[in-house]
Amino acid sequence: MAPPLQLGFTDYEQTYAKKRTRRQRFLAEMEATVPWDAFLELIAPVYHKPSAKGGRPPFPLEVMLRIHLLQQWFTLSDPLMEEMLIDTPCFRRFAGIDMIEDRIPDETTILNFRHLLEEHRIAEKILETVNQSLREKGVMLREGTILDATIINAPSSTKNKKGERDPEMHSVAKGKQWFFGMRSHIGVDAASGLVHSVVNTAANVHELNTAADRIHGEEHARGRHGVYNGRPRDVVCRHLEHQVTREVRRVVQHGQRHAADARPRAQVEPKPLPEADDDVVVKGLHIVRTGLNFSVTAEDGSKAQGLEPYLGMAAHLIAVRTGDLAYVHLHPGMDMQGMFMFGTKLPQPGTYRLFLQFGLNGEVVTVPFTAVQA
Repeated sequence: MAPPLQLGFTDYEQTYAKKRTRRQRFLAEMEATVPWDAFLELIAPVYHKPSAKGGRPPFPLEVMLRIHLLQQWFTLSDPLMEEMLIDTPCFRRFAGIDMIEDRIPDETTILNFRHLLEEHRIAEKILETVNQSLREKGVMLREGTILDATIINAPSSTKNKKGERDPEMHSVAKGKQWFFGMRSHIGVDAASGLVHSVVNTAANVHELNTAADRIHGEEHARGRHGVYNGRPRDVVCRHLEHQVTREVRRVVQHGQRHAADARPRAQVEPKPLPEADDDVVVKGLHIVRTGLNFSVTAEDGSKAQGLEPYLGMAAHLIAVRTGDLAYVHLHPGMDMQGMFMFGTKLPQPGTYRLFLQFGLNGEVVTVPFTAVQA
C-alpha cells in the first residue's frame, strides 16, 4: 500500500472536504478492490532493477502500476496523464506521490511502463488474476457471455519503429466511412457485466472470427445479442462457424440483389436535425451533455436511481453524421454511477445525431442529442 503523504494546502482542503466527488468515491472503491499484491507479483520479475552503476533509480513499481490503472480508467493519453498528476491531488494521493518530496513520472516514463506490460503480455495475466479473484468472491458467475467488439481508430499515417505502416493494423469500412487501426473484441459476463476476456486484432477481422476465444465453455444457450450459457465449448464453436457461413452468404446475396436491382429509386429529402442541445429531461432523469460526456441525475438534482448496465456496458453512444451517414459506436471509458464519459471528441468534424442508451429499471432508455464537431 502507498505510504502516508505530506499534504499541501490543496491536498488538505480536498482530503477533509465534507463532500466527496464521484472521482474520489471511485478511487476509494478501487483502493479497496484491486488485488495490489497479486498485480505487483506479476510485474516485479520484469520491472527495472536499480543499476549497480548508480544513476537515477526507477520509480517504485506500485506508483507506476497505480498511474497505469488511472490512465486506463479515465482514458488519458500519456501527456494528459502527466498533467493530471500535477494538477489533481486525488490522483497523486492514489498513486502515492508526494508533491514536495517525490518526482512525478513524465509522459515518456508512463509510455515506457505501458510498453513493458505489452512486451511481456502482463495485461492478459492481470485480467486472469482479476477474473479468478471475482470468481472466488462469487461476483463473476460465468453463467453467460455477451460478445462485443469496437474499432480502435488510429491515424492512417501511423508508422512502426522501422518507419513502415504497422502490419498489425488494417483498414476497414464501417457504414460509408473507412477506419484504420485495430479492433478490440471482448467477452462480458452476462450477469455482472464484467469483462472476462479480451482479444485484439487488426480492424478488418470480423468479431465472429474471435468469438470462440472469448467464451469460457461453461455457457448454456445462445440467446439474443450473442449470450451463451453452459454449452460445451466445441458445440458453441461449431455454432459460431455456422454463423460465419450464414453471414458470408447473406453479404453475397445482398450484393447480388443490389447488382440486379438497377431500377431508379425515389429521392428522399432528408429532414433537418433539431438544434444542438445539451440539457434534457427524460423519464424523470435530468441529463446534461458536455461534449461526449453525460451527467445523469434525478430531476431534483439528487442521485439517479435504477441505472443498470445494458449489453454488459454502463452505457452506449451511437453517433451518426449527416450527409454520408458515417457512424461510430462508443462505450464509456469508465463506469461511474450517473456519469458516462465517452472521450473528448468524435473522429471527424461534422454535425452528428447522438443516441445515448443505458438501462433503467429493467428497460432500455434511448436519448437523442444533436452535436456539432468542429
